[in-house]
Amino acid sequence: MSSHIRHPHDVRQSVCGLPAGDVLRWETEDPSRIDHTCEDCYTLQPEAQRPDDATHPPGDATLIDTLRRIIADHQHAKIDGVIVDVWSASVTILIWDRLRDDKRQKLLTLPSHELILRCIAIYTHLTKNDRA
Repeated sequence: MSSHIRHPHDVRQSVCGLPAGDVLRWETEDPSRIDHTCEDCYTLQPEAQRPDDATHPPGDATLIDTLRRIIADHQHAKIDGVIVDVWSASVTILIWDRLRDDKRQKLLTLPSHELILRCIAIYTHLTKNDRA
């Protein structure tokens, strides 16, 4: 069974509604396995249920302006159903500013969350030797 997030207002159940007696492992017991948490737990959290701050279809260059606004405001935002934190926005803009225009146009064909993940992957690849 996957781990679950405890409901903030009812310690007797998880966010996704499973009773505490049925949950074998809570998310905080094994933080390294956070990616195995029940998807319903994430989607039912208050942050996930709030409306989008911005929507950007693939090819919309204003996504970059929205990411710059996240950095300037030091505040996360929900873009196309995905919460984007300040670090992710910063890394995306850092990589974006160093790309050639043809590479930028290629990235813009991706959905917003994939564009951000691709920039994070590039950043991780470039900085992996710095962490060793």
